[in-house]
Amino acid sequence: MKKQPLLANPGDVRIVKKLAGVYPETSASRLKRAVVEGQVTVNGRRVDDPGAFVNEKDTVAWDENARVQRRIESSLTVLFEDDDLVVVVKPAGLLTHPTEAKEKDTLQSRVSAYIAHKKKSRGYVSVVHRLDKDTSGALSFALSKRGMVLLQAQLRAHTLDRRYLAVVEGAMKGESGTYNRDLVEDRGDLRRGVAKAGEKGLSAVTRWKVVERFGTLATLVEARLETGRTHQVRLHFNHAGHPLVGEKVYRDPKKPPFPIDCPRQALHAGLLGWVGHDGVARKVEVPLPADFEKLLYELRRRTAKR
Repeated sequence: MKKQPLLANPGDVRIVKKLAGVYPETSASRLKRAVVEGQVTVNGRRVDDPGAFVNEKDTVAWDENARVQRRIESSLTVLFEDDDLVVVVKPAGLLTHPTEAKEKDTLQSRVSAYIAHKKKSRGYVSVVHRLDKDTSGALSFALSKRGMVLLQAQLRAHTLDRRYLAVVEGAMKGESGTYNRDLVEDRGDLRRGVAKAGEKGLSAVTRWKVVERFGTLATLVEARLETGRTHQVRLHFNHAGHPLVGEKVYRDPKKPPFPIDCPRQALHAGLLGWVGHDGVARKVEVPLPADFEKLLYELRRRTAKR
């Protein structure tokens, strides 16, 4: 299973970009595959995460003769597993499950391959809840119908503990609050949105509290979901005038660009809690990924200068 990615510091670059400087005639896709297959080292230590950052002083090397490790060992981080469910880390940029385009590499396909490898046969793997493609964090899959029923019941009862960390633009007013606004699938431009007055939508409740402030520039918040609507966190904060940093879909294009570039919405499912069939409450936590840490570093640096 994959190690946590290296944290980013100013001046760091992605490992594939660093490799491209050493092997300029090799395509980026081939270098990325070399990393995933465990053929690349940084200062003599194997690094198999293509999203890892390296420093300009680090020595990277690609050994084409190194034994290729199985992809399943380098593409999935398992946080918890029993007979009924498995909780894994979803990296940003990876779909939870295939769309109509029938993508082959999704988190569900990786979990299925992992379970098939363990059981030596195709096992039951079913999606319980989802994370957006560019959202990172903890995600569970049912490994039995009993597990599916268990988790779906907790979803309906709003007892599945899902906590997100998000960086939103601007200074939030107050230290905590609740967004209780229905959501619609089409706000008039074929995009999801918050229901207008008198418009019928799906109930959506998001509770939030401030974790850290960065002056008037941004705020780090924890969001707890009582419901699990598609894009709920993104829509609620955007409607309140505080779009997530890196939001590409719902942010008002007329607003000046955010001063710090963020390649995806700054949203991370950091905690997942549930109650098992044995009545024991369990939870898993996922550290912030490198790109999120890098954003926080830059926000703290800019805030300290003011």
